[in-house]
Amino acid sequence: MGTYHRSFRFGTVGAPKTTPPKPGGSVGAIQQTRQLTLDALELGWVQAVRVSEETCAGIKAESIAQDVSVSVHAPYFINLNADDYEWPKSRQRLMDAAYYGFLAGATDIIFHPGSYFGKPPEEVLQTAIPRLSGCRDELNKKTISVTLRPETMGKSAMLGSLEDCLTMSKEIPGVEPCLDFAHLHARSGDGQMNSLAEWLNVLELYAKTLGEGSLSRLHIHMSGIEYSSKGERNHLRISESDFNLDAFLTALIRFRCGGRILCESPVMEEDALLMRDRYDQLSK
Repeated sequence: MGTYHRSFRFGTVGAPKTTPPKPGGSVGAIQQTRQLTLDALELGWVQAVRVSEETCAGIKAESIAQDVSVSVHAPYFINLNADDYEWPKSRQRLMDAAYYGFLAGATDIIFHPGSYFGKPPEEVLQTAIPRLSGCRDELNKKTISVTLRPETMGKSAMLGSLEDCLTMSKEIPGVEPCLDFAHLHARSGDGQMNSLAEWLNVLELYAKTLGEGSLSRLHIHMSGIEYSSKGERNHLRISESDFNLDAFLTALIRFRCGGRILCESPVMEEDALLMRDRYDQLSK
């Protein structure tokens, strides 16, 4: 038997709850992530991007020293389908997250793609794809090499179905989905997307659309979730949710997936460790 090598890194979205007040900030969050034996962290820049280049350099140095992979959750107020007045502000938020995230050593920039505003997805994508493509082109010119990741969203009124995110990713090199499996489970409002067969279908479609290699660099959000007929209501502990964790992890193992799994439950680090340990048990 060779030694077991885990193909996913596990961590939290935002600083672990147990991060001590000193040194605090992102550097403290990275240190605490390592202390917890986790190895990934998504910086929650969800209200605004307010960091200096100097702070970013410190975050990057610490992430390298602690071997913690860093990504950034961009501000919530980004909407690829915003009106012409609002779009430049949305765009700036995404570009700031990408620029400062890259300086902080982040490889992936996660963002909420926006709302349909009652229009059909196909029509909205005709606006969203050229806008996102323009952002990507500008980042390429500035040699900012991060992957932009539109997140699968938990409400059916939001731009961000699995198909939306795959279409954007297929059309634009340097864009790949952030797969929020709890959101995919909640989105339809009827509790589907919770079986091994359904998760295998998701991963099969993903590989078919973006190539087999894309499965080795998945960026996943996970938590328990409460939902109504309109979709997501709020995140829950995994143990308090109807989410079928074993089926989800088994699907990832069957397809030999890899990448990062970031936990967003109310007990983030506790559930991140729970998922990692269960993943290890199922992998052996």
